[in-house]
Amino acid sequence: MADAALREAILEPELPIVDPHHHLWDRRGLPPATGPVRHGFENVIRLAPRYLHDELLADLTRGHNVIATVFVQCGAMYRADGPAHLRPVGETEFVNGVAAMSASGLDGPVRACAGIVGHADLTQGEAEIAQALEAHMRASGRFRGIRHSASYDADVEVLGPLARQTPGLYPSDAFRRGFARFAKFGLSFDAWLLEPQLGEFLDLARAFPETIFILDHVGTPLGIGSYAGKRQERFGIWRDNIRAIGACQNVFVKLGGLAMPFLGFDSFMQSRPSTVLAEEWRPYIETCIEAFTPKRAMFESNFPVDLCSCTYDVLWNALKLTAKGCSADEKADLFAGAAKRAYRLEL
Repeated sequence: MADAALREAILEPELPIVDPHHHLWDRRGLPPATGPVRHGFENVIRLAPRYLHDELLADLTRGHNVIATVFVQCGAMYRADGPAHLRPVGETEFVNGVAAMSASGLDGPVRACAGIVGHADLTQGEAEIAQALEAHMRASGRFRGIRHSASYDADVEVLGPLARQTPGLYPSDAFRRGFARFAKFGLSFDAWLLEPQLGEFLDLARAFPETIFILDHVGTPLGIGSYAGKRQERFGIWRDNIRAIGACQNVFVKLGGLAMPFLGFDSFMQSRPSTVLAEEWRPYIETCIEAFTPKRAMFESNFPVDLCSCTYDVLWNALKLTAKGCSADEKADLFAGAAKRAYRLEL
């Protein structure tokens, strides 16, 4: 697990960062985990049962020049009652309060949650989709779009406790009808799915060229479960799909999420220094930067999920090491500019 005692000198401390992917949650009410950990992701809640304003601020002030962040949907603070299609609006209401606290200036110059990505179920009726999106937008002027994840694999050990979705979501007729309604709002769409599903994402992005898509976590390559020992074997498949998706000018990619368990890296739960993390992550990050260009590629923290492998300061050091060969202009895009464009942030 991440070792807070593993401290490193902050690399390029003046470089402005917009962190375009983090969560906020309070999972303390969940039943405590018992018995052995069967899947690495179960460690996330053990390490960070609470990650709210104070915990986020502590990370944002570890030494890197984080000027703003974007909150991404994680099922936190949904309304406990009312129509089911409006319950996710509670998350936007909650996060907007955190954003207002940050915008007061009491936390310093950082603007946390300057953009908010919520959730709406795009398989429901068109009227419900419209009502949900309108409610999100009324709840916060910071609302920028939704995330409707499609992550699925036939091997339930790959996703572990996150194995919730059925196969074929994005190609389904119900989802496509709902997406057509969603597209009329001019909002962005975050997608989390797994490497074998990248072809489905590509078809969706091509079908709606006017919509801004953000592919989370470099498309989540796999190296656990039935994919154990096959990471290098599948690298070419992942790379070819990433290149095809990168050719779609309406798609951005997030460079991160590589500290999660899904790739089966040796560093998982081991608190390795940033130099080790950077070498593991570099082939995936460099491939994405080449495919999307720095204009449409953005480094992310994915915190507190990535806490399983490193602290916030070590994570950004590792990401900076992977960008060591980039020019100053390219770094400006990778660490802030692309995120500002994707989420229409005015900072």
